[in-house]
Amino acid sequence: MRLSESETSFMEYVKKMEAFNEALQLIYWDLRTGAPKKGVKQRSQVVGVLSNEYFQMSISEEMAAFIAKLYGRKQELSELVQKTLEECKRVYDQNKKIPPKEYKEYVILQTEAESVWEEAREKSDFSMFKPYLEQLVHFNKKFIEYWGHRGNKYNTLLDLYEPGVTVETIDKEFETLKEVIIPLIKNIQESENQPETDFLYQSFSKEKQKEFSLKILGQMGYDFEAGRLDETVHPFATGLNPGDVRITTRYDDCDWRMAIFGIIHEGGHALYEQNISEELIGTPLCTGTSMGIHESQSLFYENILARDRSFWEYNFEVLQKYAGRQLDHISIDEFYHAINKAEPSLIRIESDNLTYPLHIIIRYEIEKGLFNNEISINDLPEIWNNKYEQYLGIRPKNDAEGVLQDVHWAAGSFGYFPSYLLGYMYAAQIKNTMVKAIPEYDGLLKTGNLEPIKQWLSKHIYRYGKTKKPLELIKEITGEGLSAKYLTDYLVKKYTALYEL
Repeated sequence: MRLSESETSFMEYVKKMEAFNEALQLIYWDLRTGAPKKGVKQRSQVVGVLSNEYFQMSISEEMAAFIAKLYGRKQELSELVQKTLEECKRVYDQNKKIPPKEYKEYVILQTEAESVWEEAREKSDFSMFKPYLEQLVHFNKKFIEYWGHRGNKYNTLLDLYEPGVTVETIDKEFETLKEVIIPLIKNIQESENQPETDFLYQSFSKEKQKEFSLKILGQMGYDFEAGRLDETVHPFATGLNPGDVRITTRYDDCDWRMAIFGIIHEGGHALYEQNISEELIGTPLCTGTSMGIHESQSLFYENILARDRSFWEYNFEVLQKYAGRQLDHISIDEFYHAINKAEPSLIRIESDNLTYPLHIIIRYEIEKGLFNNEISINDLPEIWNNKYEQYLGIRPKNDAEGVLQDVHWAAGSFGYFPSYLLGYMYAAQIKNTMVKAIPEYDGLLKTGNLEPIKQWLSKHIYRYGKTKKPLELIKEITGEGLSAKYLTDYLVKKYTALYEL
């Protein structure tokens, strides 16, 4: 077979694999947005079969033959085929080390564990979920041994979500953040300039929250012909392909911020997926560079852009119309301070700009301890509660507001949590570069014209999909490596002014 024929056959094979993957993502979306409870067990079996088929294709003799035939001559291939081949080889080398039977068992376990986690969270009972968590951790420890590790064992899991970023880098940058944030929180608590927030908790109907959120999504540039908004227990975004990127949220009639800022957050993820280059469709490159870079986009829109006073100079009056009378006598300055109130809280997805990093650092330290055999699963609730008391000065009263609040461990996503804070750091660093390229940035926010911002992000981030590594992309955009400096500068400047410290 000539090289050109092998290249064509390889890409056709990859597109077949990605068709299975897209079907799987659609099933997962359905499971999380209201599939009947009695159907979960059979659906889990379907997920297991399809996932196993995808897995087998990734390590098949046919894939091995493509890699053997093409990899040595990859410089003769188009850039798209080169990058696709490199990604397939990475996955092949990784998956080939896992016995197929174990992989299928693991996928079924993941699906069942999510359903059990939901019930355990409702009942605030860690003991219900604990046996599943023990199995999930056990499987991942075995996978680490199959894959091998350099330095800290947790590095292997980090590399799944943030290639090239290690415990050594994270420890250094996270420690910098702790050294700035913890004393800043203390100073804020001692400040006399505290905002009034009662008006944030008055009744605001779900229907009106949704109507306003859809307006903001449109302003951001979300393509409604290429996505939809649904309701779920734990908000998420899922990109089936750039023409079908779905987002979900959770509504609270007495705290509209959860849904509205949550939708902006998931909308940031969605903009990324909707604006990946069309030439990458049907390849494993048609997704974000890394989880951290992906999170940088959701956190940029939610925390940096949508909590900026300039953004609300345009949108506050619109919000007032949808909120009823509760905001009628509130000034924009009162509103701005209220939505940026810094106060330790127990729930990660409800936390403010300033305390959010500590929620991630707690999870990172726990996961790192779990996979280095320094923490026992039996002790998790107590360790979780102790860390919240140490870093945030508050202690969970039950498992639902403590160790059971996140779905990630039920999904087997160990190594994922650090991506959230890495994303926040990336976001601040990217924004620092963006405002130099778009000096009218504040003016755009004040007029509700966010299109130039989306276009800049599309040009420098979105279109590349997964063709670049995260640290490579950050270096290209900002001219330097990852640094916590821009996030600490942003937080100190913002909260010093807000609280008149």
